[in-house]
Amino acid sequence: MDIDTASQSLSPTAASHHPNLRLPATCDPPSEHNPPKQASWIVFGATGHMGRSLVRAVLSHGDQCTAVGWTQENTVEQMKKWQDRNYLGLLCDVRVRETVDDVMQRSIERWGNVDVIANCTGYGVIGACEDQDDYDLRNQFSTNFLGTLHIIQLSLPHFRSQNHGRYLIFSSTAGALGVPGLGPYCATKYAVEGLIESMLYEIDVFNIKATLVEPGHVRLDEPEDYPVPTGTFATPAATTSTSATGPPKPKRYGHFWVKPTPSPPYSTLTSPAGHAKRMVQWLNDRQPVSAVKSAELVWQLGHCSYPPLRLLLGSYAVESIRDRLRSIIEEIEDWKHLSFPVPADEAAPADDAKKSKSGDPNDQEQEDPQDNE
Repeated sequence: MDIDTASQSLSPTAASHHPNLRLPATCDPPSEHNPPKQASWIVFGATGHMGRSLVRAVLSHGDQCTAVGWTQENTVEQMKKWQDRNYLGLLCDVRVRETVDDVMQRSIERWGNVDVIANCTGYGVIGACEDQDDYDLRNQFSTNFLGTLHIIQLSLPHFRSQNHGRYLIFSSTAGALGVPGLGPYCATKYAVEGLIESMLYEIDVFNIKATLVEPGHVRLDEPEDYPVPTGTFATPAATTSTSATGPPKPKRYGHFWVKPTPSPPYSTLTSPAGHAKRMVQWLNDRQPVSAVKSAELVWQLGHCSYPPLRLLLGSYAVESIRDRLRSIIEEIEDWKHLSFPVPADEAAPADDAKKSKSGDPNDQEQEDPQDNE
C-alpha cells in the first residue's frame, strides 16, 4: 500500500488484478471463486482524493454508483463527466438533511435499492485550537460528524426495509490519535468513531454492517486519461465510457483549509501548532498511500461477508495508531496501582455492614400498617 514506482499510473482494472490487493480470507471477500453480485452504491464526497478513485473502482467492477459532489465546489456539469450506464452524478451538502434525503430518494428511484453507502466527505481547518473561531469549529463538526449522522439517519429506514446494508465511513488516523494543528478536526473524527462503534450494536440485528476506513496520507495517483471501464470482478473490461475524465482534481491540500495568519504564540517555525501545515506542505505529492489501491480494497470491503470494524490503509496508519495504543496500554500499566482495589478479605465485612444498615426485609419483622392507626 505504500508508495512505489509501479503504482504511479495504476488503473482500477490493473488494481483488481494486483496479487497483493486482497482482503483476508476470513472476511470472505469477492474473488474468482466467490463472484460478487451487482451492488448499488452511493459515494458521498466523490470528488475528493479517495471518493474519486472509489467511484472509478465501483464502476470498473460493474456495480451501480451514485457519485455525490459538494454543492459549494462542484457543478452538475462536472458530475456528469463520468458518462457510464451505471453512473448517476448528483450534488448535495451533507450539512443539510434535505439535500442528503434527495440523494437517497433519487438513488433508490434510479437503481431500485441501495446496498452500500460510502461517506468520503470531510472538512478540516489547520491551525491552533485557540486560533479557530466559532465558524471554523461549527463547519468541521457540521460536515464531519453531523453530515455522517444525517447520512445514517436518512438511509437506515431503507436498509432496514430490505434487511441488509453496508456503511463504509471514512474516518482518519486523526480519529485515533491527536495531531497538533488539527485539534477540532481530530475531535470530529473521534466523535465519528464513537458514533459508529455505538451504532453497530443497534443495527446488527437488521443485518446492517459498518466499517471505519482509516487511511494514512493519500495521493491522487490515477492516470487522468484512463477511461472508466465497466466489467466484472477480475475480468477485462467489456466496454469503456465515452469520457476520459471525471470531476476536477481535488484541491492541493484536499479538504483542509490552512489558517493564513496564526497568532503570535503559535507562529514560530517550530511551533507544534504548525505541525499539520508543515506536514501537508511537505507531502504535496509524496503521500505514501495509493488512492487507487485503497479504492480497490474498499470496493472489496463493500462486498465481503464479514467486514471488520476498522480498515487501516498504509503503514503510516498502522504504525502510528499501533504506537499510540501501545503507549496507552503502557500508561495504564504504570498507573493501575492507583486504582486502590479492595482486598477480598476486606470486601466481605463491608458488604455485611452495608446490608445491616440498609435493612434486609427477610431479617426484620414486617410491620402491620394498621398498628400505626
